[in-house]
Amino acid sequence: MALGGNPVFNGKNFRGATQAPPAPQAYGQGHYGQGQYGQVPGRAPGQVMDGQAGWSAAQQGMTQGQLQDMYNRPAAGPADTGRMTYDDVIMKTAACLGAVVAGAAVTLVVAEGLAYMLMIVGALGGFVLALVNTFKKQPSPALILAYAALEGLFLGGLTRILDNMYPGVGLQAVIGTLSVFAVTLVLFRSGKVRATPKAMRFFMIATIGYAVFALINMVMMWTGAVDSPFGLRTSMEIMGIPLGVFIGVLAIGLAAFSLIMDFTSIEAGVRSGAPQRFSWTAAFGLTVTLVWLYVEIIRLLAILRGDE
Repeated sequence: MALGGNPVFNGKNFRGATQAPPAPQAYGQGHYGQGQYGQVPGRAPGQVMDGQAGWSAAQQGMTQGQLQDMYNRPAAGPADTGRMTYDDVIMKTAACLGAVVAGAAVTLVVAEGLAYMLMIVGALGGFVLALVNTFKKQPSPALILAYAALEGLFLGGLTRILDNMYPGVGLQAVIGTLSVFAVTLVLFRSGKVRATPKAMRFFMIATIGYAVFALINMVMMWTGAVDSPFGLRTSMEIMGIPLGVFIGVLAIGLAAFSLIMDFTSIEAGVRSGAPQRFSWTAAFGLTVTLVWLYVEIIRLLAILRGDE
């Protein structure tokens, strides 16, 4: 996998996929079943071993039927040689999203006070495990699934709070997230949108700017400098439109483009024959981006509903 928008793909070495073993040869044989200087071991100089005898010796007594069965077998595919496939990534991603849904379900059915506490635990724990999994050289399925479950607690609690304030906003956010994912995947598969170097530079600059704004906004909310539920996003307006609407649209665009770069990294990993275990890394990367996308969409919807 090449560099991707998601930092979990950076710095990973995806080379070293299992290679098919060479065809067996008889002891001492070089090219064409001959030994050094064209001499076959066990034969007098100048005496040539015929092809059938050489092959029989190489197979060490295999019967004709066994040889025929070997020839009739299909060629080994990526899964047979321990390499990553798209099916691997799909299955691992489905497992991660299942863990997210399970975690979210917990916060949706427990008491409201407990749900709020679980949301905080999920946010902090998910952040820590995100860092651990990002900088871990070898993927750990257990840690990745634990991250997904904790993010589920966070998303479930957040959805419960906002959905109580603005009924229906949670379902709208889910539909919006799935729609953006589907459209992004279709555009990527059609080749109409690609992670070009110029687009990558713009993405990095915009992401850094967004991160700085988010940090400043969080500090101002914690210190009480702004008392709006979403901080500067709703306390400031541009032409009568909350600042959060413009920021939200930008953030959703960044998350969507991050999906494009994740798809690019996965495609590169499959083509280069990355080891199968890195399908967990790909699934983790997609889960991180989808969580980010969902948070931005539900926050934008809440800001729009609150401005009505």
